[in-house]
Amino acid sequence: MTDDDNSRLSRLADEMEAAQLKAGVELFGYSGEMLLLDDHKVSKRELRFLSKSLREALGDALLVAESRGDRLPSRADGESHEGPDGAPESEKGECE
Repeated sequence: MTDDDNSRLSRLADEMEAAQLKAGVELFGYSGEMLLLDDHKVSKRELRFLSKSLREALGDALLVAESRGDRLPSRADGESHEGPDGAPESEKGECE
């Protein structure tokens, strides 16, 4: 993590995050085509590979989210935070 948002390391991290998320989006689209088309019978081997790939993409997305969350300024205890729609969010982002 770096304090300088314009440092070489920060830019490299942003590029890596963008590549990871793009790969996840592409995999998500491919999985929809693969699983939702009636004319394509999916083998066990294909499902295993798809599951492994989706798990890796989700892991990458969670790391990106955690990394970005670590860069956000922390809130004081008890201070509410509003979501994009103006409604308060819980501290851990859980659904109520």
